[in-house]
Amino acid sequence: MIDFRVYLITDRKIIKGDYYESIQEALEGGIKAVQLREKDLPVRELLDRAYRLREITSRYNARLFINDRVDVALAVDADGVHLGGTSIPVHAVRKIVKDRLLIGVSTHGVEEAIEAEKGGADFITFGPVYETPSKMKYGPPQGLDRLREVIEKTTIPVFAIGGIDDRRIEEVKGAGVFGVAMISAILSSENIKQTTERIERLIR
Repeated sequence: MIDFRVYLITDRKIIKGDYYESIQEALEGGIKAVQLREKDLPVRELLDRAYRLREITSRYNARLFINDRVDVALAVDADGVHLGGTSIPVHAVRKIVKDRLLIGVSTHGVEEAIEAEKGGADFITFGPVYETPSKMKYGPPQGLDRLREVIEKTTIPVFAIGGIDDRRIEEVKGAGVFGVAMISAILSSENIKQTTERIERLIR
């Protein structure tokens, strides 16, 4: 069951202070799901971070997802894995993990979203909804109409991603999203805990 509305995705390159303290501040602010997404790290370093984050998220009763690496997710007893366009297909991961892990999938179009659900995804992120530097490589913003279409054509929770901050939460909520996925809106803020508390209030 997907029991969180704000999905925090890590990016050590934009964190101003200590990496683990910053994520802990977000957890103190109410975050209930963190995706470890440091794609360029060697696997041993990624594993070290995953163990640390597993320990921290467990203290706050929050879920931990690992981007792409099913092996790392299983090794650290994470709650889930998050798959992208170049990852192992969802149906193959579902076959490996059965019900042991939740599976999230990044989607950038209606067909991809439908495919992810058919393959056994528990939820999807869809975007970029708005223009954002971190998602430029996925093409132009999809916009709210495309977001609504994805929500209408799927039955699993849809998290909007891409250029979302507290000023845009009402808009994406109006489109019918289950939740929002965020990186810089939280991790680049001056006061991570306060920002997170505000975002959690707005989405609920």
